[in-house]
Amino acid sequence: MNPGPDAPDDATAAAGTERPGPPSGWHVLLEIPLRRRVAILVSVGAGLLVALIAVAVFLTAYRALYDQLDESLVERATAAASSDLADPSLLYRAVSSDALAAGDFRVAIVLADGRALSIQGSVPPIGSQEVAVARGTPQPPRTGVVGGAPYRVVAVQAGTGRALVLAQELEPTRRTLSRLAIVLVVVGAIGVVLAALVGVAIARAGLRPVERLISATERVARTGDLQPITVTGGDEIARLTRSFNAMLAALASSIDRQRRLVADAGHELRTPLTSLRTNLELLVAAEEGAASGRPDAPRLSPEDRAELTADLRAQIDELATLVGDVVELARDDPPEIAAEHLDLSEVVERALDRARPRAPGVTFAAELAPLEVVGDASALERAVLNLLDNAAKWSPPGATVTVVLREGVAPERPGTAVLEIADEGPGIAPEERELVFDRFFRSADARTMPGSGLGLSIVAQTATRHHGGVAAHEAPSGGALLRLWLPRA
Repeated sequence: MNPGPDAPDDATAAAGTERPGPPSGWHVLLEIPLRRRVAILVSVGAGLLVALIAVAVFLTAYRALYDQLDESLVERATAAASSDLADPSLLYRAVSSDALAAGDFRVAIVLADGRALSIQGSVPPIGSQEVAVARGTPQPPRTGVVGGAPYRVVAVQAGTGRALVLAQELEPTRRTLSRLAIVLVVVGAIGVVLAALVGVAIARAGLRPVERLISATERVARTGDLQPITVTGGDEIARLTRSFNAMLAALASSIDRQRRLVADAGHELRTPLTSLRTNLELLVAAEEGAASGRPDAPRLSPEDRAELTADLRAQIDELATLVGDVVELARDDPPEIAAEHLDLSEVVERALDRARPRAPGVTFAAELAPLEVVGDASALERAVLNLLDNAAKWSPPGATVTVVLREGVAPERPGTAVLEIADEGPGIAPEERELVFDRFFRSADARTMPGSGLGLSIVAQTATRHHGGVAAHEAPSGGALLRLWLPRA
């Protein structure tokens, strides 16, 4: 279907749906450095405030002067209306034109028929309003013009059918207002300049901590130095600096952990790799000697070959396990946990089924209560299996590993599922109970035994990611008691 003549095209429709951007003036303002921007905004704000105050003062003075002038004229006109000036026959004798001119006044008597009587050379502005007053309708003061000069005019009744009109020149009042306007403009300009200077000072003083923070971030980006920034004061900038220092500390800790992990992993990988290389070289040399047919070439008996092959397979398995453990522990960001409701006793049962074939000389005695938790079943099974393997490794032949899954009780850890695994081995020295969960930590007795020292670290990491914990204690039999707890669902 073709669109009608009034249908907008695609470009027009798309343009109609776009959000309007900021005004073009804002783009220019945003490109100005923050210090200058603050100074400009303070100056403009102060200038507008000064202008508003100046206008308010001028209007107040204007209204006050005019009100005062009107009040004075009304009082004088009222007094004159009750004197000889109100008599048209006596007007010319009561006041001379010279006296009126000296006082910038003009006086006239207006009759109801519109006629006006005044002294020669002293005729005030007369109009319909003054005639209305003569006819008995009061009128407010007004401004009139005589000979190009402005006058303030007041008319009051001076008897029946008459009104006395009194006018005073406005030029002195206007000169006063003009001088006031000049003073306000000058003072306002000075105020704007002072406000600009104050704005610059405020911008420099207020943004100095921000500049220090910017310099520190640029230094970190340029040199990689993660030293914290000095914090002064207790305002928002100080809070921002503390937050930045916390971020630097976390980053430094992460980098330090990665460096230690790489160094420890390199150290741990060196031994199995060296042993693997030695066995491979020995196997290759035996194969080459057998192929050469020389009587002095090295030979391997079938028993030695089978033993060497078994060692190679064991070393490869140990190396693969070590690499997997290192990769698991090297992840600073926790993997996405497949959070699901699961029965922890079933997870422990599966781990026991895998642990029993690995330790044929050890008996596992389990007492498991059905407790529901939320977490990743595979990660929890691996952590439990590591605990079982650790207990089996330290248990002498014929020993029993006790596995208990129970509900945490107060004041211990109420609302948790507690897994306790106790062995009958030599136990863990008190000074090493906090260290056994560190990466690659191995006690002096454990250095001659298989393992990389990462199994309990993986347990601790899994417990933390499931909002739980793990600790080492002494078992009633004198061996090690490892306790894992997780929050119940």
